[in-house]
Amino acid sequence: MQQIQIYDTTLRDGTQSEGFNLSANDKVRVAQKLDELGVAFIEGGWPGSNPKDVEFFERARDMQWKHALITAFGSTCRVKGGPEDDANIKALLDSKTPVCTIFGKTWTLHVKEVLLTTNDDNLRIIEQSVAYLKANGKRVIYDAEHFFDGYKADSAYALETLKAAVRGGAETVVLCDTNGGTLPWEVESIVRDLKLVLAHPFGIHTHNDGDCAVINSLMAVREGAIQVQGTINGVGERCGNANLISIMADLELKMGYQCLPAGKLEHLYDLSHFVAEVANITPDEHLPFVGKSAFAHKGGVHVAAMRRSAQSYQHVEPEKVGNKMRVVVSDLSGRGNLLSKAEEHGVEVEGTEVVPILNEIKELESRGFSFEAAEASVTIMLKRQEYGYKPPFELIDFFVNVEHRQGRGIFAEAMVKVRVQGEVLHTAAEGNGPVNALDLALRKALVGYYPQIANFHLSDYKVRILDSDHGTEAITRVLIDTRNTTSRWSTVGAGTNIIEASWRALADSVEYGLMVAH
Repeated sequence: MQQIQIYDTTLRDGTQSEGFNLSANDKVRVAQKLDELGVAFIEGGWPGSNPKDVEFFERARDMQWKHALITAFGSTCRVKGGPEDDANIKALLDSKTPVCTIFGKTWTLHVKEVLLTTNDDNLRIIEQSVAYLKANGKRVIYDAEHFFDGYKADSAYALETLKAAVRGGAETVVLCDTNGGTLPWEVESIVRDLKLVLAHPFGIHTHNDGDCAVINSLMAVREGAIQVQGTINGVGERCGNANLISIMADLELKMGYQCLPAGKLEHLYDLSHFVAEVANITPDEHLPFVGKSAFAHKGGVHVAAMRRSAQSYQHVEPEKVGNKMRVVVSDLSGRGNLLSKAEEHGVEVEGTEVVPILNEIKELESRGFSFEAAEASVTIMLKRQEYGYKPPFELIDFFVNVEHRQGRGIFAEAMVKVRVQGEVLHTAAEGNGPVNALDLALRKALVGYYPQIANFHLSDYKVRILDSDHGTEAITRVLIDTRNTTSRWSTVGAGTNIIEASWRALADSVEYGLMVAH
């Protein structure tokens, strides 16, 4: 299989995305993951631009890299100057990376109105900058900024800029769709014309402003590009860069190319979520291949077909990219959804036994419940249908009181009366709110019988008003996330009374946790 070089610029171009920030330590961690994956190049940053990038390169030069070559990024030398006395070029050399990537101007608009120089002087600084880095022992990749816009404006001059980089000794010239507005058929046509006059290895660097970054990258590979530049999860300035996750999966699973060492593609899911976690952003669970929803099936007809053939509604096997198939339960579900969910959680129910639960779910969703993000509630409903199942506790009464006391402020107290293994327990607890008080009172009642409840921790509590036009009488949906030392699960409640809705979600959460622990 033909090998395609994956050039990752998450640490540089990706950090130009709003809300996506990495410290020097974060960059090292992400770079190590990228190296473990097996990408060819990791662009660490622009060493002349900020202290974080300087620190990254200082740390990177003392580390052992198994697969990737660390790359420093910068620009051609200043107009009317030379590379030998240029601070940017000196910073590239001082980074001590084996590879340097520099960008230069391709579009005559930029040459004249941004650089404020002549076309000939621009060609000079491209060639001299590449040649100087090459003479100092660096492998050089040349990024032709705004190549496609430049080609449309003046194709002859755009080609001359590439030839200048080749004369200087660039090992690869990279065609950049910097503004992200080029369409796939334009990429195809321009690259075909380019190959007729430039027999030199070339790569592709696309942005996603026209929502074509991935397909434009793939089109360039089809036309002979040997290198693809992009970022993990497609992060980047404005609308982002080409998403390397999708590109790597498409290249290997769809197009017959090899871009990673054997067996590494199955780590894409973990890498995608790792990068989001390090950057402290919420993962986009609708991303192709690696989002949690990428192989999630909701419609009853789809799930019924999937139970007969996994290929019926999946374009690839999710395990090949480290993901897994999920069945979502909602008011669109059929029996197959619930049977799949029962099998997933080891609950033994027959097909006819899930019909009442299915009807209940549809009715509850019409009243404001949402079970898509509350799989533990569904599992408990199924478990209660299992022959011989006995709930760990049974609610008899609960009482919640919230008041303001002078000198103490807001005060919340809850009382819970439950039946556990034939014994009626009556406990009370104070909390920093009504739900917290209910939680503590229930735990106090149960911990003597189920000591594992001490490891349950309420990790998130979400409230959503469903019909805001009803004001304080609106239906409220409550989602509770709970975790123990090994797992995390979600439950739901809904109703016009927020305390009642919270109790249902809370009780389901505890029952599910005890079921799993048992």
